[in-house]
Parts: sequence; C-alpha cells; structure tokens
Amino acid sequence: MSSRAALFLDRDGVINEDPGYVHRIDEVRFIPGIFELARAAVQAGYRIIVVTNQAGIGRGYFSEAQFQQLTVWMCEQFASAGAPLTAVYHCPHHPEHGIGEFRRDSHDRKPAPGMLLRARDEHGIALEDSLLIGDKPSDTEAALRAGVPIRLLYDPVGKAPDTASATAHITSLHDAISYLTAPCPATLHSI
Repeated sequence: MSSRAALFLDRDGVINEDPGYVHRIDEVRFIPGIFELARAAVQAGYRIIVVTNQAGIGRGYFSEAQFQQLTVWMCEQFASAGAPLTAVYHCPHHPEHGIGEFRRDSHDRKPAPGMLLRARDEHGIALEDSLLIGDKPSDTEAALRAGVPIRLLYDPVGKAPDTASATAHITSLHDAISYLTAPCPATLHSI
C-alpha cells in the first residue's frame, strides 16, 4: 500500500444513515463502525476522502452553505475521533431534476469518476492502491472507472443487487477493516 493511498467513502448511506437529503446536523445518525473503520484506515496509512452526490442542492432542497456547514461539523467529528478527513468532494448537479445551473450532466456525478480523479490530481492519490466503500452501484462504478481496485458495496440488509463494479459486498463497516491490509484484489473475498 502506497503512502498516497486513499479510503474513499460515500457519505449518505456509508458515513451516516440516509433517510433522504440529509443537510442539518440534527439529522445525522452515524453508521455504526464508521469511526473505527476511519481510525483503522489512518493507522494503515490511508488518507480518507469523501465523494458524495448531493443532488439535494441542485433540486433546491438545501443550499451549498447548508451543505458546507454540515461538512465542517462532520470533519470536526472525524478529527475528534482520531481520523481526520483529507478532503470532501461533492457534486450538486442532476441531469433531470436539477434547477437552473444545476440541471446538467457532470463528470463529477457518480457513476462518473470525476471526484476521484480530482482527488488524485489535487492530493497526489495513488488510485491503484486505494479502495472505495459505497452503498450504491453508482459508487462502485465510479471507482471502477477511476481505476480503484478494491470497491466494497456496503449492504447491511443483504439486498443490494449483484454488480460487476463491486469487488465484494459487506454487511458491516467493521468487515471493511480487513480490506485495508489486503495484499491485492486477487485475494479478496466476499464477507
């Protein structure tokens, strides 16, 4: 594993529960195990980078300022837990439901790989040594398209469809910790 490797995390559904368009601090319910996973990643030498579609901004449900306020608070929570975030990337656009300037295709909106590629360029991330945890096939598809070899689909109820873009399904964030030290994708196994 390179010292430039990253653990990419989707936000809603991986870091916090996803009841829909979370944008206030009082709405955040962290997923059990997220801070333990993040600490393990930091101890293993990974940088933690959040990559999140935030079409609620584009739909007019909340503002960029509200998103940023929540993000600052979230970063403080991770830092307090001993697992500081390197960066948070978000895409506010939606090609069908966005309003005004937000109604368009974007190379950042997952399943496009734009946010991961920006992290590579802006933080010197070695994508080939990195991994991603997402709760939707669009997350793992973005990672596949960016060249991230370990792509975990977090599926706590075991109902996600099989997708060729995921290297494994996990039912607990604790299950992901073993992947932080996996020698190579060929030795991965589904949990």
